[in-house]
Amino acid sequence: MSSDLRPKVDVLIGEADLSARVAQLGAEITRDYAGKPLVVIGVLKGSFVFLADLVRAIDLPMAVDFIGISSYQGTRTSGVVQITSDLTRPIEGKDVLLVEDIVDTGLTMKYLLANLATRRPASVKIAALLEKPSRAQVKIPIDYRGFVIGDEFVVGYGLDWDGKLRNLPFVGVPRT
Repeated sequence: MSSDLRPKVDVLIGEADLSARVAQLGAEITRDYAGKPLVVIGVLKGSFVFLADLVRAIDLPMAVDFIGISSYQGTRTSGVVQITSDLTRPIEGKDVLLVEDIVDTGLTMKYLLANLATRRPASVKIAALLEKPSRAQVKIPIDYRGFVIGDEFVVGYGLDWDGKLRNLPFVGVPRT
């Protein structure tokens, strides 16, 4: 998409702030998981940029896997959660760090946590780049939180608008 066709996007969280916070989270996770076998699971598609930066900031041996979840159509949640791509390896007995781009209603994460619990991991903690507490319908325990934001629709740094704008190097709010 050429830049003249791209909607105007106001920067909410800039590149420097993202980089600094991801480094802080990586240091916390490194400290908390020292000596433990860690499995990092990225929730596709939105977490892939955050996950890539985060795993480079974690100074531990780890396995990385992905799970695909879908509950959005365009800018709205459909209310229906479906697994679009499953894990490639068992997580039984493993310490799992689930990496998500954004937690808003909490319904998708509640579903995912229940699904992963059936696979009997030793532990599951959540790292979320963004949290929108004003939209929460279910309280989700986020262990590693990047930023708390208001009830705006955001794009960039992996988050999309109908499949587009994931490649922006910042988190922004599209102007409508």
